[in-house]
Amino acid sequence: MALILAALGLYGVIAYSVVQRTREIGIRTALGATGGDILGMVLRGGLLLTGIGLVIGIGGAIGLAQWLSSLLFNVHGYDPVTLSLVSLVLLLTAVIACLVPARRAVRVNPIIALKAE
Repeated sequence: MALILAALGLYGVIAYSVVQRTREIGIRTALGATGGDILGMVLRGGLLLTGIGLVIGIGGAIGLAQWLSSLLFNVHGYDPVTLSLVSLVLLLTAVIACLVPARRAVRVNPIIALKAE
């Protein structure tokens, strides 16, 4: 459930960012940016947010696990396999959540985007 909530939240933030940057994307496309350039720009933004969240989350998880291991019997403080797998799943989910708004950004018509405002 938390994974779905995280994916929807990231999708919402990236989709809102694409809508806010429609004019900029239209200008970039009019000046010769390819679909791959636009796709990469949107994906980089989303994955940067995801990377920052993963670093903060892993740090917090390690800190809380150490604290819990001192309070509970037979609970280990650090499991690198679990942290790696969870991080990988979150990263893949973030890529999928960012692809939908990124593909929408690629389809922006520069003429319509520039006339919109």
